[in-house]
Amino acid sequence: METIEKSVEVLNDLIEINNDRVEGFEKAIADLSDNDADLKSLFQTYSQQSRKNTQELTQAVTKYDNDVQIGSSVSGAIHRAWIDVKAAFTGKDRASILSECERGEDAIKKAYQSALNSGDLSGELSVIVSRQAQEQRLAHDKVKALRDSAK
Repeated sequence: METIEKSVEVLNDLIEINNDRVEGFEKAIADLSDNDADLKSLFQTYSQQSRKNTQELTQAVTKYDNDVQIGSSVSGAIHRAWIDVKAAFTGKDRASILSECERGEDAIKKAYQSALNSGDLSGELSVIVSRQAQEQRLAHDKVKALRDSAK
C-alpha cells in the first residue's frame, strides 16, 4: 500500500510540472514577436507533448488512486513570475525567452530524473516515465541549442 502511495505521489509531481511546462510555454508564445514563428510552433509542440504526458500520467494514477493533481506547482508559478520579471527588463527578446525556457526545461528534466531515481515506480510506471523523460531531454537539448545560437 505504501509503495502505491509513493508511486502516486511521484506521478502527481510529474503531472504538476508538466502543467507548469504547458503554462510556461504558453507564456513564452505570448511574449514572442511575430518574427519568431519558428519558436511559437516549437513551443506549441512542446505544450502538446506535456498535455499528452499529463494525460498518460493521469491514466496511470487513476489505476491506483483517484487523487490526481490538476493544477500547477508553486515552484512553477514562481518560475513563470520570474519569466515576467526578466521579460520586463530584457524587452522579451528571443535570447531571453529561450534562456528562461531552458531554465524551465532544466527543472522538468531534474524532476523526471528524481522520479526515476526514487525507486518508487513499478516496472510499468518506470517504462512510461523513462520514455517521457527521454522525450523531454530531447526537447531540453533543442531549446538549449536554440538559446546558444540566439546569443
